[in-house]
Amino acid sequence: MAKKTTLKAAPRLRSGSGKLKQMRREGWLPSVVYGRGVENVNLKVDAKTFSELLSHSTSDNILINLDVEGEGTRSVFLKTIQHDPLTGVALHADFLAVNDKTEITANIPVNLVGESKGVKAGGILEQYAHTIEITCFPKDLPEGIERDISHLDDGDSLHISDLEFPEGVTPTHGPETVVAHIGKPAALVSEEASGEEAQAASEVPATAQTAPAE
Repeated sequence: MAKKTTLKAAPRLRSGSGKLKQMRREGWLPSVVYGRGVENVNLKVDAKTFSELLSHSTSDNILINLDVEGEGTRSVFLKTIQHDPLTGVALHADFLAVNDKTEITANIPVNLVGESKGVKAGGILEQYAHTIEITCFPKDLPEGIERDISHLDDGDSLHISDLEFPEGVTPTHGPETVVAHIGKPAALVSEEASGEEAQAASEVPATAQTAPAE
């Protein structure tokens, strides 16, 4: 299961775009905590610590013990992060207040391990889903899903129904959703396409009769 990390925070009284920019220059990340039955609370967290927390996590959807200055600790779930479109730097974070009965939706990574039979034979592993959306209670949130694909042969696909989810964890996508596929080598695909084109050309008459001009 996912580990819960502690992050220090402080109340945020300033608002407005200009003041928020100043706050960021001072090394703070503006944030908010919200949830059912919980009053929205504006906070600020240390931007450097927050960045380090993300760099050591397998997903942006993580559980956190938010230690708010003067208010104590509360359990939250990192819901969304607003990034600068040019630099990628975090600009704002939304935290969802949670307890043991709060159902959360998260995207967890899918790690495929092992070398498939198809790849050993020259095929190509095409992974379509690197993360999967799931729902669960906070205590059941996994860090990720791992699946051995050594049995997959050329042309085989791995579906969500082929993955093993921990008890209490439910994927939101259908069981037939394709996670990965073992495709043919590009050279073979090109060779087959050339063969089909040659066959099609051979079926076209060499000359076509045209009606005489009047």
